[in-house]
Amino acid sequence: MYPTGRRAWSTTIIEQEAEMALGLTSKAADEEARAEVDVLNSRLEKTRQLNKKIQASLARLDANGKSMHDAIGPIYSQTHQLQTINTNIEAVLGAIGRIRQPSDIKNVEEDIIRRGPEKAGLSAFLNSVNRVNTAIAELKRSNLRSNQTAVTDLGRLLKSGNTQLETYFAKLLQSDSRPVEPLHFITKDKPFPVLSQDHNTRLALINTYIVNSSRQSGYNSDSPVLQVYASVRGPYLISTLQNLAAASVNTARKKTPDAVYRQGTNGIGTYAKGMEGAFLAEYDNICSLFSRDEWGKVFNLTCQGAIAELASTLRDLNTHIRANLNTDCYLAYEVIEIMSNLSANLENRTGELKNSFAKALKPIKETGKLSLSDLLDETRRRIDSLQSLPPDASAIPVTTETMTRLQTMVDFLRPISSIMISIGDGGWKTNVASNNTSDQIPSLASFDVTADGKQIFAHYCSDTIDTLIKSLDQKGKSTLNLTKNKLPLGAFLLNNIAIVDRMIRGSDLQPLLSAHMQGLALRKTSARNLYISSFNQIGMLLMDVQHTKNLNRTSGSVGAIDSSSILKSMGSKDKDVVKQKFTNFNTGFEALVAEHKRLKMEREVRQELSNEVQKVIEPLYCRYWDRYHEIDKGKGKYVKWNKTDISGLFNQMAS
Repeated sequence: MYPTGRRAWSTTIIEQEAEMALGLTSKAADEEARAEVDVLNSRLEKTRQLNKKIQASLARLDANGKSMHDAIGPIYSQTHQLQTINTNIEAVLGAIGRIRQPSDIKNVEEDIIRRGPEKAGLSAFLNSVNRVNTAIAELKRSNLRSNQTAVTDLGRLLKSGNTQLETYFAKLLQSDSRPVEPLHFITKDKPFPVLSQDHNTRLALINTYIVNSSRQSGYNSDSPVLQVYASVRGPYLISTLQNLAAASVNTARKKTPDAVYRQGTNGIGTYAKGMEGAFLAEYDNICSLFSRDEWGKVFNLTCQGAIAELASTLRDLNTHIRANLNTDCYLAYEVIEIMSNLSANLENRTGELKNSFAKALKPIKETGKLSLSDLLDETRRRIDSLQSLPPDASAIPVTTETMTRLQTMVDFLRPISSIMISIGDGGWKTNVASNNTSDQIPSLASFDVTADGKQIFAHYCSDTIDTLIKSLDQKGKSTLNLTKNKLPLGAFLLNNIAIVDRMIRGSDLQPLLSAHMQGLALRKTSARNLYISSFNQIGMLLMDVQHTKNLNRTSGSVGAIDSSSILKSMGSKDKDVVKQKFTNFNTGFEALVAEHKRLKMEREVRQELSNEVQKVIEPLYCRYWDRYHEIDKGKGKYVKWNKTDISGLFNQMAS
């Protein structure tokens, strides 16, 4: 069996060394070897004893380690538990401190808040109310019953702070909201004033705090600052523009009852410029103070008062226009154009107020539409109300006034064109007031997108002229005795038509009505034929029957007419007929010429009628004179005029 353990291993090594030593030595050295063996054995024994001691020490060391482990283990475990408990205690103490801190903040912040933002400084005041707001939120999250009193107290303090901020906001606004004189900025083409930079910065800080505070509190309603801003700046706009509003009404008052309104004489244009400048400046203020999603709402709130004042002004103007429609309808057209441009300009810049302006403008727009049919009816009424026509057949003032009205309308062609498109071609013949009662601006779908407002206006002018001439014709036929004398009515119609034609060709109506002159030409031809018809009847007296076989012919051509020969071939009865025809012609023609000279005619009318009369009478008279002028042997008893004399008479008629 082999030895085991540390001691056995050491012994084996020694024994091996001894055996090797013995093997190498000779017998002579046996004694010496034995001595060495004894030494080695002695050392081996000491080694064995040392191993035993070491083993005993290790055993004692193991026993002591186990005892120490058994003693220290519980102590370590208890120490770890104590450390955990200590950490928890510190956390609880920290939480208690944090819970108590908001309750203690009241005493710290109350002094700042009660002093107000003006005395304490806006920055310090906002920081204070922010801390109070944060404290309230933390107290509510703690959900401790003991903190309810602190929440209530801090809530009252916060409410007081917010109220002071709103008041301070209004005060800052008010200091920059003194009404200004708008004419100063309009005449010098300067922008209207905006809020000062210092105030603007402070106002923006206040608004930002209140908006954030409202959002943190969960309120979905608008920030109270919106109403505060509108309540201060709204009256500022009204006060700034009120003089312009009053001037618009005052400048509409007529000094002369029949004076026709002239473009640009009313103050509405200046009023619109002032409103545009003030509104745009206000919009700039709003954009610098409020968030983008609030711009439109604040702008509308702020401007509604000024627009309500505008609506009142436009109602006053509308009342004045309706009372003086014949002379002041143009003011309605001017207001429509000015206000439409103002609305478009503001909408392009702000995207707002379109419907508000449309509602304010509606009464005058309706008056503008109604004026078209009312003016036509007024033309008829004025002509129908005439007791008689001018005895000299001169044109009546209604004609000039009607054409002047159409000429003036051309100056307002843009707004009138928009009205024409809205009512449609021929819409003036119906009751347009009932067609559109909405306050909204008509959409594109409500219009004929292919309509040409200028062309429709040309149709309206043509209808107006036709109504005028037709009414004059009817009045003349019911007033004058056409059986006795047709000249006055013919001359009367031609005089009025001449004025119409002249006022068309000498104005901007010419390009508009160039395609509509045929109707006027037909009326003119009818009136001219009526006038000439009396001369045609006189000319018929100079007609007689000729037998071609009795005509003298020389070399196949008609020779000179020999009046004496013709008369010699006639019987006494035929000669008496010739004498009677000359006498009747002389009497009738002299009466017509006298009437022609008596009548008052426009220069071109007199010239034209004289030429027409000459074309009718002169050929007939010259022919008759050539055949029968020897009937009185040149005494002038029957033949009053020779061919030269009657030609001169026609020249007199033309002068």
